[in-house]
Amino acid sequence: MRYNKVEICGVNTSQLKVLNDEEKKRLLISSRMGDIQAREELIKGNLRLVLSIIQRFANRNENMDDIFQVGCIGLIKAIDNFNVELDVKFSTYAVPMIIGEIRRYLRDNNSIRVSRSMRDLAYKALQAREELTNLELNEPSIEAIAKRINENKKDVVIALEAITEPVSLYEPVYNDSGDSLYILDQLKDSSSDDELWIEDIALKEAIKKLDEREKRIIDMRFYSGKTQSEVAEEIGISQAQVSRLEKSALSQIRKQI
Repeated sequence: MRYNKVEICGVNTSQLKVLNDEEKKRLLISSRMGDIQAREELIKGNLRLVLSIIQRFANRNENMDDIFQVGCIGLIKAIDNFNVELDVKFSTYAVPMIIGEIRRYLRDNNSIRVSRSMRDLAYKALQAREELTNLELNEPSIEAIAKRINENKKDVVIALEAITEPVSLYEPVYNDSGDSLYILDQLKDSSSDDELWIEDIALKEAIKKLDEREKRIIDMRFYSGKTQSEVAEEIGISQAQVSRLEKSALSQIRKQI
Protein backbone atom coordinates (compact mmCIF):
# COMPACT_ATOMS: atom_id res chain seq x y z
CA MET A 1 0.00 0.00 0.00
CA ARG A 2 1.36 3.40 -0.95
CA TYR A 3 -0.08 5.74 1.69
CA ASN A 4 1.34 8.91 0.17
CA LYS A 5 -0.60 8.21 -3.03
CA VAL A 6 -3.61 6.77 -1.18
CA GLU A 7 -3.49 3.96 -3.72
CA ILE A 8 -4.09 0.27 -3.22
CA CYS A 9 -4.34 -2.45 -5.85
CA GLY A 10 -4.08 0.31 -8.44
CA VAL A 11 -7.16 2.07 -7.04
CA ASN A 12 -6.93 5.73 -6.05
CA THR A 13 -8.83 5.64 -2.76
CA SER A 14 -9.37 9.40 -2.73
CA GLN A 15 -11.65 9.03 -5.75
CA LEU A 16 -13.81 6.23 -4.35
CA LYS A 17 -17.54 6.95 -4.37
CA VAL A 18 -19.52 6.78 -1.13
CA LEU A 19 -23.15 5.62 -1.32
CA ASN A 20 -25.87 6.87 1.00
CA ASP A 21 -28.37 4.47 2.62
CA GLU A 22 -31.08 5.06 0.00
CA GLU A 23 -28.67 4.37 -2.87
CA LYS A 24 -27.44 1.21 -1.17
CA LYS A 25 -30.97 -0.09 -0.64
CA ARG A 26 -31.96 0.60 -4.24
CA LEU A 27 -28.85 -1.05 -5.63
CA LEU A 28 -29.16 -4.03 -3.28
CA ILE A 29 -32.71 -4.67 -4.48
CA SER A 30 -31.64 -4.36 -8.13
CA SER A 31 -28.62 -6.60 -7.54
CA ARG A 32 -30.83 -9.23 -5.90
CA MET A 33 -32.96 -9.21 -9.05
CA GLY A 34 -29.92 -9.96 -11.20
CA ASP A 35 -28.81 -6.47 -12.20
CA ILE A 36 -25.05 -6.89 -12.79
CA GLN A 37 -24.48 -3.15 -13.16
CA ALA A 38 -26.11 -2.47 -9.77
CA ARG A 39 -23.87 -5.13 -8.20
CA GLU A 40 -20.79 -3.46 -9.66
CA GLU A 41 -21.88 -0.06 -8.33
CA LEU A 42 -22.42 -1.57 -4.89
CA ILE A 43 -18.94 -3.06 -4.86
CA LYS A 44 -17.29 0.18 -5.96
CA GLY A 45 -19.45 2.22 -3.59
CA ASN A 46 -18.33 0.17 -0.57
CA LEU A 47 -14.59 -0.06 -1.22
CA ARG A 48 -14.00 2.68 1.35
CA LEU A 49 -15.64 0.38 3.91
CA VAL A 50 -13.15 -2.37 3.02
CA LEU A 51 -10.30 0.14 3.18
CA SER A 52 -11.29 1.29 6.67
CA ILE A 53 -11.50 -2.31 7.91
CA ILE A 54 -8.09 -3.41 6.65
CA GLN A 55 -6.40 -0.62 8.64
CA ARG A 56 -6.64 -2.81 11.74
CA PHE A 57 -4.43 -5.38 10.00
CA ALA A 58 -1.83 -2.79 8.93
CA ASN A 59 0.68 -3.70 11.68
CA ARG A 60 0.99 -7.31 10.46
CA ASN A 61 3.68 -8.47 8.11
CA GLU A 62 1.18 -9.01 5.29
CA ASN A 63 0.85 -7.56 1.82
CA MET A 64 -1.92 -5.00 2.22
CA ASP A 65 -2.90 -5.27 -1.45
CA ASP A 66 -3.66 -8.96 -0.81
CA ILE A 67 -5.60 -8.13 2.37
CA PHE A 68 -7.61 -5.53 0.44
CA GLN A 69 -8.51 -8.05 -2.26
CA VAL A 70 -9.55 -10.61 0.33
CA GLY A 71 -11.67 -7.94 2.03
CA CYS A 72 -13.35 -7.26 -1.31
CA ILE A 73 -14.28 -10.95 -1.52
CA GLY A 74 -15.95 -10.59 1.88
CA LEU A 75 -17.77 -7.50 0.60
CA ILE A 76 -19.05 -9.37 -2.47
CA LYS A 77 -20.29 -12.24 -0.27
CA ALA A 78 -22.09 -9.71 1.92
CA ILE A 79 -23.75 -8.12 -1.14
CA ASP A 80 -24.85 -11.50 -2.51
CA ASN A 81 -26.23 -12.76 0.82
CA PHE A 82 -27.73 -9.62 2.38
CA ASN A 83 -31.47 -9.79 3.08
CA VAL A 84 -32.95 -6.39 2.15
CA GLU A 85 -36.17 -7.26 4.00
CA LEU A 86 -34.46 -7.20 7.38
CA ASP A 87 -34.33 -3.92 9.30
CA VAL A 88 -30.53 -3.97 9.40
CA LYS A 89 -28.01 -1.59 7.85
CA PHE A 90 -25.88 -3.14 5.12
CA SER A 91 -22.65 -2.06 6.83
CA THR A 92 -23.73 -3.81 10.05
CA TYR A 93 -23.95 -7.05 8.10
CA ALA A 94 -20.95 -6.45 5.82
CA VAL A 95 -18.31 -5.54 8.41
CA PRO A 96 -18.19 -8.95 10.18
CA MET A 97 -18.33 -10.69 6.79
CA ILE A 98 -15.30 -8.75 5.54
CA ILE A 99 -13.35 -9.23 8.79
CA GLY A 100 -14.22 -12.94 8.79
CA GLU A 101 -12.95 -13.38 5.25
CA ILE A 102 -9.66 -11.65 6.10
CA ARG A 103 -9.19 -13.73 9.25
CA ARG A 104 -9.84 -16.94 7.31
CA TYR A 105 -7.19 -15.89 4.81
CA LEU A 106 -4.69 -15.18 7.60
CA ARG A 107 -5.43 -18.52 9.27
CA ASP A 108 -5.00 -20.45 6.01
CA ASN A 109 -1.66 -18.75 5.46
CA ASN A 110 -0.47 -19.28 9.01
CA SER A 111 2.99 -20.87 9.26
CA ILE A 112 1.87 -22.91 12.30
CA ARG A 113 0.37 -26.22 11.14
CA VAL A 114 -2.88 -27.46 12.63
CA SER A 115 -4.19 -31.01 12.07
CA ARG A 116 -6.81 -31.45 9.33
CA SER A 117 -9.45 -32.76 11.73
CA MET A 118 -8.90 -29.83 14.10
CA ARG A 119 -9.08 -27.35 11.24
CA ASP A 120 -12.27 -28.95 9.87
CA LEU A 121 -13.93 -28.77 13.28
CA ALA A 122 -12.89 -25.12 13.63
CA TYR A 123 -14.35 -24.24 10.22
CA LYS A 124 -17.58 -26.06 11.07
CA ALA A 125 -17.77 -23.98 14.24
CA LEU A 126 -17.06 -20.75 12.35
CA GLN A 127 -19.74 -21.58 9.79
CA ALA A 128 -22.21 -22.36 12.56
CA ARG A 129 -21.33 -19.07 14.28
CA GLU A 130 -21.97 -17.18 11.05
CA GLU A 131 -25.31 -18.95 10.53
CA LEU A 132 -26.43 -18.29 14.12
CA THR A 133 -25.33 -14.67 13.85
CA ASN A 134 -27.43 -14.21 10.72
CA LEU A 135 -30.43 -15.84 12.38
CA GLU A 136 -30.24 -14.13 15.77
CA LEU A 137 -28.40 -10.92 14.72
CA ASN A 138 -25.96 -11.21 17.62
CA GLU A 139 -22.84 -13.15 18.56
CA PRO A 140 -23.75 -16.73 19.63
CA SER A 141 -22.22 -18.44 22.65
CA ILE A 142 -19.78 -21.35 22.41
CA GLU A 143 -22.52 -23.57 23.90
CA ALA A 144 -24.90 -22.62 21.07
CA ILE A 145 -22.25 -23.23 18.42
CA ALA A 146 -21.32 -26.63 19.87
CA LYS A 147 -24.97 -27.66 20.06
CA ARG A 148 -25.62 -26.64 16.45
CA ILE A 149 -22.79 -28.83 15.09
CA ASN A 150 -23.37 -31.57 17.69
CA GLU A 151 -19.87 -31.37 19.12
CA ASN A 152 -18.40 -31.15 22.61
CA LYS A 153 -17.99 -27.58 23.86
CA LYS A 154 -14.40 -28.22 25.00
CA ASP A 155 -13.41 -29.60 21.59
CA VAL A 156 -14.92 -26.55 19.85
CA VAL A 157 -12.97 -24.15 22.09
CA ILE A 158 -9.70 -26.04 21.47
CA ALA A 159 -10.30 -26.10 17.71
CA LEU A 160 -11.03 -22.38 17.53
CA GLU A 161 -7.98 -21.55 19.63
CA ALA A 162 -5.81 -23.79 17.42
CA ILE A 163 -6.50 -21.74 14.30
CA THR A 164 -6.24 -18.38 16.01
CA GLU A 165 -3.34 -16.43 14.57
CA PRO A 166 -0.52 -15.99 17.09
CA VAL A 167 0.20 -12.44 18.21
CA SER A 168 3.71 -11.06 17.97
CA LEU A 169 5.39 -10.16 21.27
CA TYR A 170 6.49 -6.97 19.55
CA GLU A 171 2.96 -5.92 18.55
CA PRO A 172 2.30 -2.47 20.05
CA VAL A 173 -0.65 -2.19 22.42
CA TYR A 174 -0.20 1.50 23.23
CA ASN A 175 1.66 4.40 21.67
CA ASP A 176 2.33 7.77 23.22
CA SER A 177 4.42 10.35 21.36
CA GLY A 178 6.50 7.72 19.63
CA ASP A 179 7.11 5.59 22.75
CA SER A 180 5.37 2.26 22.15
CA LEU A 181 4.29 -0.25 24.79
CA TYR A 182 4.57 -3.79 23.41
CA ILE A 183 2.92 -7.03 24.51
CA LEU A 184 6.38 -8.20 25.60
CA ASP A 185 6.49 -5.34 28.13
CA GLN A 186 3.40 -6.70 29.87
CA LEU A 187 4.67 -10.26 30.28
CA LYS A 188 6.37 -11.58 33.37
CA ASP A 189 8.17 -14.89 33.87
CA SER A 190 7.01 -16.00 37.31
CA SER A 191 9.16 -19.14 37.04
CA SER A 192 12.34 -17.06 37.32
CA ASP A 193 13.48 -15.72 40.71
CA ASP A 194 16.11 -13.34 39.28
CA GLU A 195 13.96 -10.30 39.98
CA LEU A 196 13.25 -11.42 43.55
CA TRP A 197 16.96 -12.07 44.06
CA ILE A 198 17.85 -8.54 42.91
CA GLU A 199 15.13 -7.04 45.14
CA ASP A 200 16.44 -9.02 48.11
CA ILE A 201 19.96 -7.64 47.56
CA ALA A 202 18.60 -4.09 47.28
CA LEU A 203 16.60 -4.53 50.49
CA LYS A 204 19.60 -5.80 52.45
CA GLU A 205 21.73 -2.91 51.21
CA ALA A 206 19.05 -0.41 52.23
CA ILE A 207 18.75 -1.91 55.72
CA LYS A 208 22.54 -1.65 56.20
CA LYS A 209 22.24 2.15 55.98
CA LEU A 210 19.87 2.36 58.97
CA ASP A 211 21.17 3.08 62.46
CA GLU A 212 21.46 0.17 64.91
CA ARG A 213 18.16 0.79 66.72
CA GLU A 214 16.22 1.08 63.44
CA LYS A 215 17.84 -2.13 62.16
CA ARG A 216 16.82 -3.94 65.34
CA ILE A 217 13.23 -2.70 65.11
CA ILE A 218 12.92 -3.77 61.45
CA ASP A 219 14.40 -7.19 62.25
CA MET A 220 12.06 -7.76 65.21
CA ARG A 221 8.97 -6.47 63.41
CA PHE A 222 9.34 -8.04 59.96
CA TYR A 223 11.71 -10.98 60.43
CA SER A 224 10.75 -12.12 63.93
CA GLY A 225 7.08 -11.15 63.60
CA LYS A 226 6.80 -9.26 66.88
CA THR A 227 4.21 -6.59 67.63
CA GLN A 228 5.15 -2.96 68.30
CA SER A 229 4.22 -3.47 71.96
CA GLU A 230 6.59 -6.43 72.26
CA VAL A 231 9.38 -4.50 70.54
CA ALA A 232 8.80 -1.49 72.82
CA GLU A 233 8.97 -3.66 75.92
CA GLU A 234 12.16 -5.42 74.79
CA ILE A 235 14.00 -2.25 73.75
CA GLY A 236 12.71 -0.17 76.64
CA ILE A 237 10.91 2.63 74.78
CA SER A 238 7.27 3.51 74.24
CA GLN A 239 5.12 1.96 71.50
CA ALA A 240 4.67 5.45 69.97
CA GLN A 241 8.45 5.75 69.64
CA VAL A 242 8.65 2.30 68.03
CA SER A 243 5.95 3.32 65.56
CA ARG A 244 7.74 6.56 64.68
CA LEU A 245 11.14 4.86 64.26
CA GLU A 246 9.60 2.08 62.17
CA LYS A 247 7.94 4.56 59.80
CA SER A 248 11.19 6.51 59.46
CA ALA A 249 13.14 3.32 58.71
CA LEU A 250 10.64 2.11 56.12
CA SER A 251 10.68 5.51 54.44
CA GLN A 252 14.48 5.37 54.15
CA ILE A 253 14.33 1.82 52.76
CA ARG A 254 11.79 2.84 50.10
CA LYS A 255 13.99 5.72 48.99
CA GLN A 256 17.01 3.42 48.71
CA ILE A 257 15.12 0.78 46.71
